[in-house]
Amino acid sequence: MLIKGSLPFGRPISRVLVIQLGDIGDVVSATPAFRAVRERFPEALLAVLVREGFGGLLEDDPLFDRIFEIRRKQGMLADRVLEPLRLIGELRRQRFDLVIDLRGDDRGVYMSLASGAPVRAAMRYGHMPWRDAFYTHLVIPPPPEARTRGAAYQSLDVIRPLGIDTPDTLPRLHVSDEALRRVRQLLPNGGRRGQVTINPFARWKYKEWDYGKWAEVVRWLEGEKGYRPVLVGSLAEREAAARIASEAGGGAVNLAGLTSLKELAALLSLSAFHAGVDSAAPHIAAAVGTPTITIYGPTDWRDWAPEGGRHRVIRPDRDCVPCREKGCRGEGRSECLEEMTTEDVKRHMASFIRGIQNQ
Repeated sequence: MLIKGSLPFGRPISRVLVIQLGDIGDVVSATPAFRAVRERFPEALLAVLVREGFGGLLEDDPLFDRIFEIRRKQGMLADRVLEPLRLIGELRRQRFDLVIDLRGDDRGVYMSLASGAPVRAAMRYGHMPWRDAFYTHLVIPPPPEARTRGAAYQSLDVIRPLGIDTPDTLPRLHVSDEALRRVRQLLPNGGRRGQVTINPFARWKYKEWDYGKWAEVVRWLEGEKGYRPVLVGSLAEREAAARIASEAGGGAVNLAGLTSLKELAALLSLSAFHAGVDSAAPHIAAAVGTPTITIYGPTDWRDWAPEGGRHRVIRPDRDCVPCREKGCRGEGRSECLEEMTTEDVKRHMASFIRGIQNQ
C-alpha cells in the first residue's frame, strides 16, 4: 500500500534510476523489478546503481541504458571523498525524474537524495523511521501472512503499489556470445562435455558444508555419474578449491577466481546443473536457465532458494531448521550442516539428476 505520494506521479517520467545496493543475489533477484520498470516506462532511459563489481552481471543486457557502481576508493582521505562526489555529479547530470530504492539501508537514502530526482520512492521500514522524510513516495510492506515467498518478490513488493508490475517474475540474466567464447577457452574440450559447476563456498562460513565431504561428492559425480566437475568461487577461495579438487582425485577443473561475474554467468549457463551452498551462484545459475541443487542450513530456503520445479533444496532433518541465526550459539558454525552426511547429499542429488534427465 502506498502511504506517501500519489499516483500517477504528476509529471512525465523519461529518466529512471533504480538503486539496488545489496549483495550479488539481491541484484539477480531484482531483475524482475528492473524488467517491470522497463515495461512500465518503455521509452524512458533506465539506469541502475549497484555496488562495485556487480554491474558486470547486467552490462550485456539491452534492458539498461546506463549502469552505475558505488566504488569504495582506497588510499588517501581525499580520494575516498572525491569518489562519492564524482558519482553524485554523474547522477545529477542525468536529471532523473524518478528514483526507486529497492533496499532498506542508509546508502540508498543518500544516493537517492543526492541524485536530485523530484520523485523518490522506497519501502517504509519501521527500524529506520528517519528514512521516511527523504522520499516523496513510501510503500508499506505487506504483512508477513500476505507476503509471497521468494527473493524476487521482495523487490516487486516495493514497486507494485507504484503501479509498476510484470507478469514475468522469474529472475533472468543476459549472457553475451563474447562471455561464452571466453569461458569455453577455460574449459576442457571447449565445454562440450557435460560439466556440472560446484560452489562449496559462501560469504558466511556458517552456510558452508564440510570441504572433505564436497570432495567425496565431486569424486562421485565424476566416477559414477559421468560429469566433469568444475569448481567455482572467488580468488580468495581458489586455494581451498584446489584442495577439494586434489582430494577428489580425478579430473575436476578449478576455475575459482578465474572468471568475472559475467563470465561466471556464462559458465553456469553451460552447466548441466549447478550444485552448492546458499550463495550468489545458485541465483545466477537459475537466472541463466540452469537447474540448481542447493544445501541450506540456518537460512530459510523459502525466502531465498530459486523458484520452480527445476530447482531442488537439500536441508537438514532437524526441527530447528531454519533457525535464521548465524550459526549455533553465535559460534559461526552450524551443527545441522555438520551432521549432514555425504550419503544424504548423494541420495538427494541422484534423485535430482534423474529428474532433470527426464525433463
